[in-house]
Amino acid sequence: MSENPKDTAVTLPAQSDGATLTKDAAPGETLLKVTGLQKHFPIKKGLLQRQVGAVHAVDGIDFEVRAGETLGVVGESGCGKSTMGRLITRLLEPTGGKVEFEGKDITHLGVSGMRPLRRDVQMIFQDPYSSLNPRHTIGTIVGAPFRLQGVEPEGGIKKEVQRLLSVVGLNPEHYNRYPHEFSGGQRQRIGIARALALNPKLVVADEPVSALDVSIQAQVVNLLDDLQQELGLTYVIIAHDLSVVRHVSDRIAVMYLGKIVELADRESLYRAPMHPYTKALMSAVPIPDPRRKNAKSERILLKGDVPSPISPPSGCRFHTRCWKATQICKTTEPKLVELKPGQQVACHHPENFEDQAPQDTVLLTIAKEAAELVADEVLAESAETSAAVAAEVAEIEAEAAAEEPAEAAPAAESGNPETAGEK
Repeated sequence: MSENPKDTAVTLPAQSDGATLTKDAAPGETLLKVTGLQKHFPIKKGLLQRQVGAVHAVDGIDFEVRAGETLGVVGESGCGKSTMGRLITRLLEPTGGKVEFEGKDITHLGVSGMRPLRRDVQMIFQDPYSSLNPRHTIGTIVGAPFRLQGVEPEGGIKKEVQRLLSVVGLNPEHYNRYPHEFSGGQRQRIGIARALALNPKLVVADEPVSALDVSIQAQVVNLLDDLQQELGLTYVIIAHDLSVVRHVSDRIAVMYLGKIVELADRESLYRAPMHPYTKALMSAVPIPDPRRKNAKSERILLKGDVPSPISPPSGCRFHTRCWKATQICKTTEPKLVELKPGQQVACHHPENFEDQAPQDTVLLTIAKEAAELVADEVLAESAETSAAVAAEVAEIEAEAAAEEPAEAAPAAESGNPETAGEK
């Protein structure tokens, strides 16, 4: 990477209203604000294509992204993470709600209205193989934002594209190569270079490392971290891998079936998750140490599949798989409220906190079955852990007992010549 990318940053022209595109948002100020955001995809049937239903991909979410921070978004496949990312970048038209960028409502801006904002809001797409045009060279792909926005960087587009390639760790001589000549990790770097071309303020990364090998994942994650520190970027990173999200995020939003069920800073979420769904996700994170593979004391297996977003459950959407669900969970949807400083949860019976509905303590039948399943898994895991710990302790004691005589013998031998010499 270049030593100081900020010194060679592109100076962008003024917008049509005379405002300049500069990084004027101070760290900590609200850069993006989402209120009640919804996206329903219609289901049509028949000769007349009448709407018979809708897929509730995103069904009312609220959050803020502060300048200079990284917001991680996690959840199961189909929970609406990618759709949410395309909504806040305005690649999709929202069904309802509001999206504000730097205090300006961009929810229903047209193509002409969004064109100046494209400089400030960019996206890194999930698949590095389909997001690059195979008929265009890398120079054409990375240089496209300059041509579309009418920006002429100092020294020309080619020189700036080559600088961007060096910033993301590629050889500037690759300017005239085609996408099929690169590996998956290199293609993802090309996508990152294209997203950074116009020096944006907000970058939405949709599964930026899911299609890459583990070794390449680490390189791309470290690259994103370095670029944030050098360029002052703000990230919204969508991912499945909880370890990756923990490494790069300042705050984390957990989504389930189109809703945000928990939003908290990284340390609070991983230390004491409050929503049962978040706790189940955390229990599935493997420990990357072979010697501690059996050290986890709790493993929660959720019963059943994720309900259909076409007809989501009433009340709390997680109640059909939750081991703490009561009647109020089935009838009343919990609101996302701040129960601890910096930790918002949408749950009537949160973990590590007093119940929001203490009057309702009778578990649903499905919750009793889930609780029994969780208990069985916990007991089995605890038994395995105890056996593994006992075996490891016995092995360590045996090794120590075997090493003691071996250490004592050389010490005695080394002491004899010295004693003889003294005499």
